[in-house]
Formats: sequence, C-alpha cells, structure tokens
Amino acid sequence: MKYGIYFAYWEKEWAAEQIRYISKVKKLGFDILEISCAMLKDISDEKLKELRHEAEAEGVILTAGYGPNASENLASADPEVVKHAIAFYTDILKKLEILNIHTLGGGIYSYWPVDYSKPIDKAGDWARSVEHVREVGKIAGECGVDYCLEVLNRFEGYLLNTCAECKQFVEEVDVDAVKIMLDTFHMNIEEDSMIEAILLAGDKLGHFHVGENNRRVPGKGGFPWYEIGMALRAIGYQKNVVMEPFVMSGGGVGSDIKVWRDLSNGATVEQLDADAKRSVEYLRYVFEGPNSDYRSVLRK
Repeated sequence: MKYGIYFAYWEKEWAAEQIRYISKVKKLGFDILEISCAMLKDISDEKLKELRHEAEAEGVILTAGYGPNASENLASADPEVVKHAIAFYTDILKKLEILNIHTLGGGIYSYWPVDYSKPIDKAGDWARSVEHVREVGKIAGECGVDYCLEVLNRFEGYLLNTCAECKQFVEEVDVDAVKIMLDTFHMNIEEDSMIEAILLAGDKLGHFHVGENNRRVPGKGGFPWYEIGMALRAIGYQKNVVMEPFVMSGGGVGSDIKVWRDLSNGATVEQLDADAKRSVEYLRYVFEGPNSDYRSVLRK
C-alpha cells in the first residue's frame, strides 16, 4: 500500500497553493499528496506541468479529491446543471491525465455539502446519478483515472451512506473505472462494522481515506487500526491509503467540515508536521504487519 495525506491538513482554504506540500510530505515519510480539484478549475497548462514536474522530481504520487458544489451535481433534476457538471468533470479529468493522476475521489456523484433545507428525492437522484456517473466514468477510464465514489455520513450526504449502497450503485453503473471509496470517519457513523464494510467492498475498493473519530490523525483516537489493516490485507488491497485529518477551525475548510474548535491544541506548523510523521509511521506498522520497522504505538 501507498500512504498519503490531504493538503488541507495544513490549510484553511480549498483553493490554496498546493505545490509547496509536495516536498513537505516527501520529507515527512508519505508516498502521496492528495490535492483538491478546486485548484484545477482555472489553472493554466504551465501550472499543470509545473505541478507534475515537481511531483515527479520528488517521487511523490498525486491523487485528487473533490466535493462538488450544487452546480456540478450529476444527480440533479435540472438538465442544465447536469450538462454543466459533465462538462466540468470532462475538463477536470483531462487535467488529471496531464498531471498523471490516476485516482479521483469524493462525493462526485451528487454535491457537497448537501442543502437539507431542500426536498430530498433519493430514488430519483439515484437513477439520474447512475446514468450520469456512467457517462463520466467512461471518460475517466479513457483518461486513466479511477473514479471513486466516497461513502458519506448522513449529515454530509444522503445518496450513498453505506458500503452496501455504494456497491449496489457501482454495480448498476457497471463501468470498470467507477469504484468504491471508503473513509473511516464516515464509516464510524454509518456502518455496523467497519471491518465488514471493507470486506464487502472487496476488489471494488478503489481508494481509502483514514482519520480518527474526531478527524485527528490516525493514532490519536479510538479506532481499531490493527483490525482495519487486517481487513485491507484480507481483500488484497494494495492501493492508496490517504489520511484526511482536519484539526483547524476557520476559513472555507473549517466551515465546510464543521470544525468549530481547535483540535490541534494550538499546534505550530512544526508540531502538525511531527504529528503527521508519527501517524504515517504508525499506519505503516499497523497496516503492513510486524515486518515493519516501526515498533511504537502512537497514543498521545
């Protein structure tokens, strides 16, 4: 498995400059930096090439995540919204191909965060989303990108709340590039068993996000990381494990993620770095088994 971290651990805005984190995550012991597609909407070809070159020079794999807004909703009942959404994803996927990014994950079958003041038509949205994800998924396949549908908790989404729902959805789409994405934070809220959910996903699991029950880095909460690692090994998962901690309040990131208190305990950038470094070492140990050279368990 390859291990990564989402850039927003250090940022308060989604569209922040992310190229500077490539060398940082390499030094901290990560294989992967996950970036946000928000930064790709108006990016120049020159910047795309610069980002790819920096990643290749550092030996860092890039993956991408995104929470589409309401105008990018593939499940919308408004044909104009769907038309715009398909054009948006077509543009993004072609940019990901230029960047040599092979994984895109998130609530990329609906929109995020959901506005629950509006009526919910789950059955209708499901049918429309299956149809349009199938179309976009084929484009993703042509671009060499796994289009990974993130299972979200009920407070952030309504269409895919469990692995079982996502597996059914992916089977209805029936496009090789369209896969399941699981996230331990969301699984902890919705699944009867995180272990059984991973086993159910099986070979359809395309991307895996990790974070504690309170969204801190793995090892600073109460999740059964050894058992989670055993389940991943049981299904032969050898893809990406990307931690997605959110510990700072403020800005667009803090507002969207609903971080209303400082979970970092006033940490400096250097302390955030140290926490991330210890956490990825911990994950490598508990996920890869006793042959790892890491022998201490992070419980601070």
